[in-house]
Amino acid sequence: MQARFRIRCAIVLGLLGGPAAGAARIGELEVREGNAGVPCFTLSEAEERRSGAPDFQSISVMDAAPGSRTPMWSMAMPKARTFAVTFRMCIPYAGRLPVLPQTPAAALLPGRPYEVTLAVRAPQQAGAPRSYRARFCLAGQGQDGPRVRNIDARSRGACGP
Repeated sequence: MQARFRIRCAIVLGLLGGPAAGAARIGELEVREGNAGVPCFTLSEAEERRSGAPDFQSISVMDAAPGSRTPMWSMAMPKARTFAVTFRMCIPYAGRLPVLPQTPAAALLPGRPYEVTLAVRAPQQAGAPRSYRARFCLAGQGQDGPRVRNIDARSRGACGP
């Protein structure tokens, strides 16, 4: 009897979505070309319209090459402070704000894929993301060197010239 009850509960929870139903989605981050061709990171305009401007907590960039996952740079906000991240602003790679804890930035290499993650404080709006992600690389040649290129599902992680 008890075993049947457990099985029925498991089936009902599975149909309702179980614990994963409450999991927050990952929002869309954009990578733009900032001053001197340095990547900078911001919310997509669609994300801001959908969920508003989230409060910054931290940002990190990792080497996303197969088998790597090497940290390249990160910056975090002290618990008592924050700022709203909007589509109009852009957080530069290796941005130096003396009041924020951060790691030294490693050089980004052309042709190598990277992943950036922006973590935000608990969102005000239900269903809003707790983090935002994007993949990018430096490819081709711009006036000041390689250009920033967003990597999406259509490009299958490729970062060619």
